[in-house]
Amino acid sequence: MSVFLPGSLVSTEWLAAHLDHPNLVILDGSFKLPGATPTASEDFAARHIPGARFFDIDVIADHETSLPHMLPSADAFERYAGDLGISNESVVVVYDTPGLMSAGRVWWSLRTFGHDKIAILDGGLKKWLAEGRRVTDEVAIPARTRFRAALDPAAVRSKAQVLDNLGSRAEQVIDARSAGRFTAEEKEARPGLRSGHIPGSFNLPFNALTDPQSGELLPVADIRKAFETAGLDLSKPVIASCGSGVTAAALVFGLHLLGKDDVAVYDGAWTEWGQPGDTPVDTDAGKGEGGK
Repeated sequence: MSVFLPGSLVSTEWLAAHLDHPNLVILDGSFKLPGATPTASEDFAARHIPGARFFDIDVIADHETSLPHMLPSADAFERYAGDLGISNESVVVVYDTPGLMSAGRVWWSLRTFGHDKIAILDGGLKKWLAEGRRVTDEVAIPARTRFRAALDPAAVRSKAQVLDNLGSRAEQVIDARSAGRFTAEEKEARPGLRSGHIPGSFNLPFNALTDPQSGELLPVADIRKAFETAGLDLSKPVIASCGSGVTAAALVFGLHLLGKDDVAVYDGAWTEWGQPGDTPVDTDAGKGEGGK
């Protein structure tokens, strides 16, 4: 008998009640920037929700490119998912440590490869721990399964496509980085990158979608207001970007909660766009086309 998700966002109460269901796969999708210690995998080894498996965003990636954690091929993703014990029949719940930082990337990756039986844990490990719920350092080795992946190309944008969009303005671009990075007041953490943003893009830091105390998602009405205040027209298609393609997916998830799914991720993100070269960069604090 399969377990059924109540929606794309599940509560800690729901997960605790279904923790031992055989058809449920729990993924810890926590992520930290290079050089941060302890690493996300070390955090996982120290404590995680019982039964959880670690989805390593840096490992489950395309290793033929110098860009970090780009989507792998469908064949490679099939192998990674199978190693984690995920099948096409699995019901997946993913969480990260702060609530919604990198869990969206895991949610988006699985959906991009055709798996829609997936939800994010509201509040993540932060809320789980605050409620005194059980964690463990025991790492379960899942039985290998077979997973069939089918890439949805509409979910991903390349640098060439984003460059073309500068002229057509067919899609709006929204950036999940901090306001300081967006306006170049803060330098990029990755060396060698220019500072600023894609011309004509909007800015909504990914953590504006969650309660800073609990890590839970804001009410849908507040999420809608946040996007609209940033300047986004919710009737038009969207490209989400960020530093390296991780937190952009948090914005994709927020828009999904609003019923908006004509949203793609620019996977190379600022790590690609900000490199020295021919990609134009703006530093103004305005919204959208020329700050209008």
